Amino acid sequence: MQTVRSHRLAFRRPQVLSTTRSYAISVQPPKLLPGKKMPRVFKDKKAFQYNWYSRILQSNTTSPILLLHHVDFTAQRLKKLRADIASAAQKVQPSLASPLPVTSLTTTVQPTLTVVRTSIFGAALRDLPHVNLAEVEKMINNQPGAFAVLSLPSLDPPLLNAILRAMDRSVPLKPPKTEEEINQELEQKNADPAQPGKRMKRQRQIRTPGLKVMGAVIENRVFLPQDVQDVSKLPTLYALRAQIVGLLSAPASQLAAMLGEASGGKLARTLEGLKKGLEESSDGSASSTGGSP
Repeated sequence: MQTVRSHRLAFRRPQVLSTTRSYAISVQPPKLLPGKKMPRVFKDKKAFQYNWYSRILQSNTTSPILLLHHVDFTAQRLKKLRADIASAAQKVQPSLASPLPVTSLTTTVQPTLTVVRTSIFGAALRDLPHVNLAEVEKMINNQPGAFAVLSLPSLDPPLLNAILRAMDRSVPLKPPKTEEEINQELEQKNADPAQPGKRMKRQRQIRTPGLKVMGAVIENRVFLPQDVQDVSKLPTLYALRAQIVGLLSAPASQLAAMLGEASGGKLARTLEGLKKGLEESSDGSASSTGGSP
């Protein structure tokens, strides 16, 4: 009996960690398969997800949407990322130089991070009106894996900049693997058990989370990562309004400064110089007409 059991253990396959299939977000029209009706109608859970994602995407006219690609995130690590984003959003204070009261600027709406299902989210993104799907494909870049959507309460460049910096601190970039590390992983993967017939010991997988900003959809326009960084460095709306008012009021201020310089005794000298200039121009024109036959 013991011999039979040892033979079974010898031919048993070593247990490996299960892997999940990952897909890219596709905005291409679905293929027409035999027996399938078009357009496709989702039911039950998929219908709920489709309507949910559609509401998130349609709010991009007032609430910017960031598309994130995440790798090796556990539930606890995702919870910490949400907490870091919320903490960064609360630290951004409204501008006291704005014409609106501070109480109307403060809002209880916080950024919302939603993990999406790639197939259903792609269908909702494909049906979003007034969006250039070619730019969407360029933003996604056929990247497979897990995706999430971060919805901001409003288009506020300081808020966007604070959230981007908070995500960089919370999830630092992964250093590239060296050749030695790659060879070591291959050796461990292809190594035989120390004792034939003995089940391999399970090893807990060490996950290093990774996060990448794929782009954003703001007011039905697609922004690539560098464009998102440029938007985050813009001044606030109230600062832009102040700059426009300053440009429009510049000619009037220059005229007021000129009149101020000409006040008092400077005014007489200014008028005297203008009188001499007119006399010289009139004398020059008279001499030119008198000398002709």
